Amino acid sequence: MDTQQPGSGSASAAGGRSPLAAGARRRLALQKAVARLLSPLTLAAVYVGVRWVMRLELEDAAPLRRLYRQLSRDPAPLLICANHLTLFDSALIAWALATPSWYLTHFHALPWNVPEERNFASTWVRRALSYVYKCVPVRRGGDRAGVASTLERFTWLLADGETGLLFPEGGRSRSGRVELESAAYGVGRVVKALPGCRVLCVYLRGEAQAGYTDLPIRGDRLHVSVATIEPKSDHAGLRGSRDIARQITAKLVELEERHFADRAAVAAATGAAS
Repeated sequence: MDTQQPGSGSASAAGGRSPLAAGARRRLALQKAVARLLSPLTLAAVYVGVRWVMRLELEDAAPLRRLYRQLSRDPAPLLICANHLTLFDSALIAWALATPSWYLTHFHALPWNVPEERNFASTWVRRALSYVYKCVPVRRGGDRAGVASTLERFTWLLADGETGLLFPEGGRSRSGRVELESAAYGVGRVVKALPGCRVLCVYLRGEAQAGYTDLPIRGDRLHVSVATIEPKSDHAGLRGSRDIARQITAKLVELEERHFADRAAVAAATGAAS
């Protein structure tokens, strides 16, 4: 059974703001319907690309997927926030969290994304792919009204029972590490607009992934660590949004430090054994 809660009301979830315009709601509903109709093909394509073309492996997926199934049963809004190293991180995270067959019967749990328009919607083919893969493209650095409109639609989707995925740093990390000072206010704005919003922080990195790249490293083994938080702020407006964004990014920094400490421990144990 699909556990999404349709019609949970964007006005209340948006902290009392006026609801999304009827035309925008209809367009999102149509996009969701088309994406769901084509999901057997699109999900199969991602699986083939990840497992057979890129030959990626996932370390210890079972407990991670059990947690995600549990979180998806709760009707409270759910936002996934992750580190960002490749152009295909959103697909890798979706694959790490659940199997394609599970998404077919829990389509609300397949996350919506807000990709950079110039990377993923610059041609009609890319726009079509973004449409069926549950994307609401944004032009980063564009006019404030356009960015605000995109965030409003994304927030409405989460208030209506869908799951979302955002990268708090706003783009791929040029240093290869999570940068606390790069926390973008947009993620905080979304969380502030959704009372009771849970944030699933996801740190995903391949063993061979030294820095940012367009594609993940072929044949790599991926490690994923997660933490669930409910960030809040006593500050209003932009200051509150930035506060929440920093809380989320700080948790990702913590997960990253744990990842490298674990990898160092494994390397030390392997060296001692040899």
